[in-house]
Amino acid sequence: MKLATIRTADGTRAVRLDGETLVDLGYADLGELFAEADWQAKAAAASGTTHPVEGADFAPVVPHPSKVICVGHNYTNHIKEMGRELPAYPTLFPKFAETLLGAGDDIVKPAETEAFDWEVELAVVIGKAVRRADEQQAADAIAGFTVMNDISVRDWQFRTIEWTQGKIWEASTPVGPYVVTPDEVGGVRPALEVKTTVDGRVMQQDDTGTLLFDPVFLVQYISTVITLRPGDIIATGTPAGVGNARDPKVFLLPGQTVVTEIAGLGACTNKVVEG
Repeated sequence: MKLATIRTADGTRAVRLDGETLVDLGYADLGELFAEADWQAKAAAASGTTHPVEGADFAPVVPHPSKVICVGHNYTNHIKEMGRELPAYPTLFPKFAETLLGAGDDIVKPAETEAFDWEVELAVVIGKAVRRADEQQAADAIAGFTVMNDISVRDWQFRTIEWTQGKIWEASTPVGPYVVTPDEVGGVRPALEVKTTVDGRVMQQDDTGTLLFDPVFLVQYISTVITLRPGDIIATGTPAGVGNARDPKVFLLPGQTVVTEIAGLGACTNKVVEG
């Protein structure tokens, strides 16, 4: 299934993609849906109001997750371009619900930065609460996958050795348009092409099959530290090709359009506007 949260005149609604139609699932958003123990059956059986895909206003797939955990340095090529050693453990940092945008929303470039960078990422969406998950429990907890653009404010990120202040700018992180269940993309360790283009120019291109720490391992590892709850999001890291690692460096400017896409999942297409 391909599931989404859309904005309507009556508020947000959780929907299922059927061809060119979005079927209302009876919940305000996917976070509400995933909180149901039998959410898969309910989503498959729903036959509510329909909305056309064309012109749909996609909200963040889960508008209010209890937590968003991001992984840095998880593609070998990106680790090398940043001049780092391969890590023995995942590098983790948080985001917050206020950072999230819909897949087609404008991204407002903060006036405080001249180093506004892109990062396409495979994001894992949790569909079942887990703590200290074993491998099978971790796999079973994955509701599906979506696309995230982990926009980074590099000059703030590198003010200190801890990255968070460059990663949590309000309304900076597109995520969506769909949560796609694992059965549609080859399982819980999918090998999917990831790509970023800026005004049509390819900036990043890789395959999620080359992740150093795969989705199942990340659910195991993070759930050892803290309970993962339905609707939580894990961003699995970005491949080589970020603007900060280029010579000369290249960053996003107002008026440009950045597209982050993953085969089988869809794309976030966002215009950068002046802050």
